[in-house]
Amino acid sequence: MNKSNTHSILIIDDHPLLRRGISDLVSMDQSFKLIAEASNGTEGLELALSLKPDIILLDLNMEIMDGLQTLKAIKAAELDSRVVILTVSDNEKDVVATLRAGADGYLLKDMEPEDMLTRLHQVVNGQIILSDKVSDLVVRGLQEESRKTVKLTGREDEILQLIAKGMSNKLIARELNIVESTVKVHVKHLLRKLKLRNRLEAAIWMLEQNKQ
Repeated sequence: MNKSNTHSILIIDDHPLLRRGISDLVSMDQSFKLIAEASNGTEGLELALSLKPDIILLDLNMEIMDGLQTLKAIKAAELDSRVVILTVSDNEKDVVATLRAGADGYLLKDMEPEDMLTRLHQVVNGQIILSDKVSDLVVRGLQEESRKTVKLTGREDEILQLIAKGMSNKLIARELNIVESTVKVHVKHLLRKLKLRNRLEAAIWMLEQNKQ
């Protein structure tokens, strides 16, 4: 992730008007810079691999290579980019599928422009960004059996709390004064216990527990 004050953005979306709108919006905030646009997943993946942007805004419904396929390819390449789904779809299956594939956020295109900028600031700070409607869908879509009776160790619980704050393994290790490899082991164990597939699901689950 870019350590400077300006964060680079790549848009992958087949609608020229949407790309223009995002470009105009991003230009209003000096914290962000649009560095490239792509009209399909294949072109977007090539740009992502060559430019390594800080943030990738990715549409779901595209021809040639859809958003989910593109997301999986980006994650398989182990880019350090934060990938945010930006779509009209509030379908539960789409939401859960993309989050389980490693998306760093899921936003709906009908959101207010100012809200979009706020969410982009949040995602570069490592936070989870979800439209409000999407957050409810995610919680409903995740498996829930046996979680209320799950017993985590004290250390696992500590790490889960820090994951919920959007902290990386490296930052968690620094916070708890342990080595990063130990954090990875704890994360693996707590995900298995909670029947969750990735850190984002764990963070969302933790946030929901704190609401109860």
